[in-house]
Amino acid sequence: MRQIVLDTETTGIDPREGHRLIEIGAVELVNRRLTGNTYHQYINPQREVEAEAIEVHGITNEFLVDKPVFAEVADAFWEFVRGAELVIHNAAFDVGFIDHEFNLLLAARGEPRLGPVAEHCRILDTLQMARERHPGQRNNLDALCKRYEIDNGRRVLHGALLDAEILADVYLAMTGGQTALSLDAEERSDSQAMASGLSIRRMSLPAGSLRVLRPDDAELAAHRAKLDQIRQAAGSCHWDTLVDQPAGSQDAAP
Repeated sequence: MRQIVLDTETTGIDPREGHRLIEIGAVELVNRRLTGNTYHQYINPQREVEAEAIEVHGITNEFLVDKPVFAEVADAFWEFVRGAELVIHNAAFDVGFIDHEFNLLLAARGEPRLGPVAEHCRILDTLQMARERHPGQRNNLDALCKRYEIDNGRRVLHGALLDAEILADVYLAMTGGQTALSLDAEERSDSQAMASGLSIRRMSLPAGSLRVLRPDDAELAAHRAKLDQIRQAAGSCHWDTLVDQPAGSQDAAP
């Protein structure tokens, strides 16, 4: 399954008021694994960026003067996302701007309009997902990073590619992280890595080289004391099945 985690920055909040895209950032997931493939592009919006928007993302009009217009990057962007599931936080906002840009472009070319992006790509809105999982709580990207212990220390200002990378980590954490632990899954991931040119290095250990350290007398006494505390507090304890071993003894693993 191919997914594109995507974020945008814009000149303002509503394309119906003439606001435009100024940055697109996206990262690729295949079978819930980051592939390293990314798309990142700044765009000249051919209009002024509102001051309030600059305070959010820090992208100035002067910075965008020499950047390509959307018409120059549209084909490459569409090739990157076409047919994938788009994972977006507050998807209505970003998809609305993408639809607007393509409609303007195709109208200028005299071509039939593309239609909503949702007709060509599945859309997964992580904001809606977060609201369903955490009702009544803050569910912006910073709040989700804190909740799922995702490092967002570099996120001083909003930036499309950085936010897409962070959102990918949040999405994977929010949906269970790694989904398969079977040998079959490992073999599939190995073959995918080889196909992509990645090398796989495995460690081999001789039989019996792993050793099991047995608890010493002090550790056994601390263990029994803790179980006695549990038994007194709860009335019973079923964890005292440890067989005492000679202090400091070591056995080779079978």
